[in-house]
Amino acid sequence: MNCAICNAYLAYKNNLPKVRGKISHCKGCRPRNKQCAFLKKRCEDNLKLLKGEINFCFECDCFPCYGLERLDNSYKQKYEMSMIENLLEIKNKGIQEFIKNQYRKYKCPECDGLMSVHNKKCFPCEKIESLNG
Repeated sequence: MNCAICNAYLAYKNNLPKVRGKISHCKGCRPRNKQCAFLKKRCEDNLKLLKGEINFCFECDCFPCYGLERLDNSYKQKYEMSMIENLLEIKNKGIQEFIKNQYRKYKCPECDGLMSVHNKKCFPCEKIESLNG
């Protein structure tokens, strides 16, 4: 998951006040020196993940594992985004090219900020609307 396009990260980054049940905050896994919160408990080879032996799921012998496939299917249906495709792009083109492509894909046409994959909103442009809606 690209944290830069996640609702919880964008709320944190844009200093939106937390609203229980509506707006949550997350600093991202890597800045907190954590592993993927969604997959850690379901990882088929979590020793590699927990020990920090791999940085991305595609480095694992189990890639793509059942947990990732399940999460990927959900994100494809709900948000038209594939985590497996993202990981393959990072593997084949590198993280810098992936970030450039993500910025192009999720860039707000109004302010050039990033829009959320979860609700297609630009938090800097719609701060007040996000709090009310």
